[in-house]
Amino acid sequence: MGVPLCMQHQKWIRNHEATPQAIELYFLLKQNGVPAELEKHDGHKSVDIVIEEAKVHIEVDGVHHNYDNRQALADLKRTFHAFRQGYITLRIPNSLIHWNAEETADYITEFLELNLKRQPKKGFTGIFQQLFGK
Repeated sequence: MGVPLCMQHQKWIRNHEATPQAIELYFLLKQNGVPAELEKHDGHKSVDIVIEEAKVHIEVDGVHHNYDNRQALADLKRTFHAFRQGYITLRIPNSLIHWNAEETADYITEFLELNLKRQPKKGFTGIFQQLFGK
């Protein structure tokens, strides 16, 4: 993680199967006030990061997602399944987290804010204000 961690947080990280890049992005999103959940199961698969209120899944992918055609097709099927359930899937390459983690988190936060504005629902305004203070 790049910083010393207390025993409680070391145990927390060991209990998750998320990659270091997914964990880093998760914490950066949390710093931005995003109500993110790490490694949430959607009934079909485990998703790296989920933002339920915005109906967004975030998958943090290694290079094999681009070079292995079977993996790419499996990813497309997972994205399709999530879309049928009303979710948008953002696929973030590990390299973005490695080289531009904070900027990536800021763009994702802005993406989420825009997506929430496009999904007016009963009580939505209060949820948006609560989540993002706007």
